Amino acid sequence: MEKKRVLYISQEISPFLPQSDVSTATRKLPQGIQEGGKEIRAFMPRYGCINERRHQLHEVIRLSGMNLIINDVDHPLIIKVASVPQAKIQVYFIDNEDFFTRKHTVKNEKGEFYTDNDERAMFFGRGVLETVKKLGWKPDIIHCHGWLTALTPLYIKKLYQNDPHFADVKVIYSVYENGFNKNWDAKFYDKLKFDGFEEEDIHDLKDVDFFALTKKAVSVSDGVIQGSGRIDSNILKMIEESETPFLEYFSEDSCVKPINEFYDQIFEEIVV
Repeated sequence: MEKKRVLYISQEISPFLPQSDVSTATRKLPQGIQEGGKEIRAFMPRYGCINERRHQLHEVIRLSGMNLIINDVDHPLIIKVASVPQAKIQVYFIDNEDFFTRKHTVKNEKGEFYTDNDERAMFFGRGVLETVKKLGWKPDIIHCHGWLTALTPLYIKKLYQNDPHFADVKVIYSVYENGFNKNWDAKFYDKLKFDGFEEEDIHDLKDVDFFALTKKAVSVSDGVIQGSGRIDSNILKMIEESETPFLEYFSEDSCVKPINEFYDQIFEEIVV
């Protein structure tokens, strides 16, 4: 029997960024799932604050060279890779000078959220999916972590639904405590329309705050996991009232087994 393949798409991964609920989970979980017998790939943005020399990042020339159009602007896609030796995993980085060379992650030096985080999320999600296709690696499960990945389930289920590379994939979205406190660009809806989405798929994204974005990710995912010990009570209530299968929070030290079983449940396998 072939190994199941799990693709991790994360806003942050340790040790490339400081420890947080997101970065720690996506450092420990892929390792544990891989050691449990599944095949994994992991992706994150190549923020400018990541020390390329220290972490030995290098460009993957055969995967770079694509361009993605976001809001009618052409953006080159650069792919880099580095290893986490103690975990025996590789991490791929989505890079672009317009979106990811600045010296901070999702906020500027004043602590204000970047006004183009919507386009950064679009570029990151599409960049991962196009790179995975170019790798020729077909995932069975795609597990998204952090709100910068919240659009990715929507892309998979609506724009890539007829792509044989993703036709049968199951999508899991992990919800964390971290969010954002400034609504996305008022033109975000038009940017999605330009990308090819139908009005019926994005009508609820005309005024995007953290709650609306999370609700959309939950509605189009095949499963949802609580990634932080505490999350917003309104979001938790929304998840619990949705029809999407939900796995409650497990700490990083005990999460691998229940999440692995959740993957199998979502993929309709018999859990031993």
